[in-house]
Amino acid sequence: MAKTATSVDVDRPDLYINRELSLLEFNRRVLELAKSDDVPLLERLRFLCIVSANLDEFFEIRVAGLKQQQALGATQRDPDNLSPTELLRRIAALAHELVAEQYRILNDVLFPLLGEEGIRFLKRDQWNAAQERWLDEFFHRELQPILTPIGLDPAHPFPRILNKNLTFIVTLEGKDAFGRNSGRAVVQAPRSLPRVIRLPESIEPARPDTFVFLSSIIHAHVEELFPGMRAVGCYQFRVTRNSDLFVDEEAVKDLRLAVAGELPSRRFGDAVRLELAEDCPPQTGQFLADQFSLSGEDVYFCNGPVNLMRVNQIPDLVDRPDLKYPGYTPGVPERIQSAPDIFAAIRSGDILLNHPFHSFVPVLDFLRSAAADPNVLSIRQTLYRTGADSSVVKALLDAAVAGKEVLAVIELRARFDEAANIGLAAQLQEAGAQVVYGIVGYKTHAKMALVIRRENGELRRYAHLGTGNYHDRTARLYTDYGLLTTDTELALDVQSIFQQLTAMGRAGQLNKMLQSPFTLHGGMLKHIEQEIANAKAGRKAGVIAKMNQLIEKDVIKALYRASQAGVPVQLIVRGICSLRPGVAGVSENIAVRSIVGRFLEHARIFLFENDGDARIYLSSADWMGRNFFSRVETCFPIESPTIRRAVIEQGLEPYLRDNSNAWLLQADGSYQRAVRREGDARSCAQEQLLEELAR
Repeated sequence: MAKTATSVDVDRPDLYINRELSLLEFNRRVLELAKSDDVPLLERLRFLCIVSANLDEFFEIRVAGLKQQQALGATQRDPDNLSPTELLRRIAALAHELVAEQYRILNDVLFPLLGEEGIRFLKRDQWNAAQERWLDEFFHRELQPILTPIGLDPAHPFPRILNKNLTFIVTLEGKDAFGRNSGRAVVQAPRSLPRVIRLPESIEPARPDTFVFLSSIIHAHVEELFPGMRAVGCYQFRVTRNSDLFVDEEAVKDLRLAVAGELPSRRFGDAVRLELAEDCPPQTGQFLADQFSLSGEDVYFCNGPVNLMRVNQIPDLVDRPDLKYPGYTPGVPERIQSAPDIFAAIRSGDILLNHPFHSFVPVLDFLRSAAADPNVLSIRQTLYRTGADSSVVKALLDAAVAGKEVLAVIELRARFDEAANIGLAAQLQEAGAQVVYGIVGYKTHAKMALVIRRENGELRRYAHLGTGNYHDRTARLYTDYGLLTTDTELALDVQSIFQQLTAMGRAGQLNKMLQSPFTLHGGMLKHIEQEIANAKAGRKAGVIAKMNQLIEKDVIKALYRASQAGVPVQLIVRGICSLRPGVAGVSENIAVRSIVGRFLEHARIFLFENDGDARIYLSSADWMGRNFFSRVETCFPIESPTIRRAVIEQGLEPYLRDNSNAWLLQADGSYQRAVRREGDARSCAQEQLLEELAR
């Protein structure tokens, strides 16, 4: 039975976990999968690479922002009350630990295990004569013609180094043809070059999966780039730069041109991190740090490739299904399979799709059918991330070419997808679609599509609402929900939101949906307060919420008050969580767990017990300030009894039982892996859903 507690101050800084430190803890959990014997070997390598990609973005955006705050002397602080200087110090300590552990796992665990499976990464001292000959030919044929060594002297100052580009600092002895000897040179590896090279099987000993890193080949031949001189040292490095785009949206006339104009600056923003070969001499390392105006805590020494993300191609290059997750075929709800067409299936009742266990094909069929159907008059859709060669985009292009009214709301500021979205906008406009970029100052993060079809002389609206992007590939990698519906009030709500995004005027009252930046934050607080009132009145109360991040202070304070009132609160938060559970007198009725497994948990589900008449919502929004106040987000109720049961039985209960991929947040901000008690059966939510929903 839930305990009640005396109300205490919930504004204390010690009750809030810093978001950046929490994000590093998430990456520590991902890194644990690279160490787990329960994960197939090549998938362990993928998880190691994912941590590298996550850290890249963390430094490019979060650390870069903190350094800017520090430089400007900013005094505004998050609820944890850490100053930028103190936070950067803590980040550096944790990030150095993570990086050191990454390379330890790679060198001491994964490389030996891969070698036992015949997947080898040869160092220079391991090349035999035949391999040396082939690599020498490869260097002179493929590398030397496009490498541009730059000797450093007054006429050749230190060059501008591209963001995250593999580069070498070379120390030299002797003089060149002009009598120069600065002692140092820089060689940048063009991005067009592969970072991992597979050796041909024809080379003895004949092995199918033998690889050499590009850095090793350049090291072995670097002296040839400086004729008559001796290379006494060659050390790889990589600099990470501030990659956040700044566009003053109030001051620009064309947002697409403004964003496009800012993209080049991402390559040469202020340096925030230097990754450097661990054998680099201190004097050379200091020289590089000085070039980028970085301090010692910004330098990360690497015992291996400075960009581990480049190793991520190995699982795709190696044909070893036994070392990867087993394949599966996503299921399709029976009602869709038995219906004559997708519109008939939706007319027979709302359809819930649980990706990736359910196929994304019904969503594509919905759009393709709308594009081809002569009775469809209009298609409206939001696009945040779509991926290359998107089937979704092709359906919209086909619809526009066929003369249908097509409206695409494209979010140009989807981080790191800006260039792709600018190209997408141009494609759609050329095909005749109307394209808008949402609202100035608010990212359009909602996931929704609306099809208007003429049936029996009247117009019927069909809607798709989702928690994830319209992206073919991530629909196989992320867990997300999608709802296909002809519910009149929901569809009218979707139409109203599209009207907000394209026209001007006040936001009207929606029938069923909650929406950021208008009603979602207040709606969530109202539901939590109702649970508090129910608990105090002795009625049934409870909150179960699943999301990616939980940061927003007012919601956390409301959850603390709920705990103090005796409301049991169960939170499934994959990534950042600023709430501290298990604090006496504050949050002892709150439990927080994170599920980290094969698929990236991405769905947002909010359940409020409501005295036995539960309110259940699916949403595109996390409980973060940006989602509540500076984005256009949707949150829609689940009213069908059948679908409500499915959301509880598939989206919540298995995750609350999970004792395989679950991590439990402790009051001190650390996470402990869920322990299987004696007699308990193994429970893995993702595996269970694969078994139940996939064919």
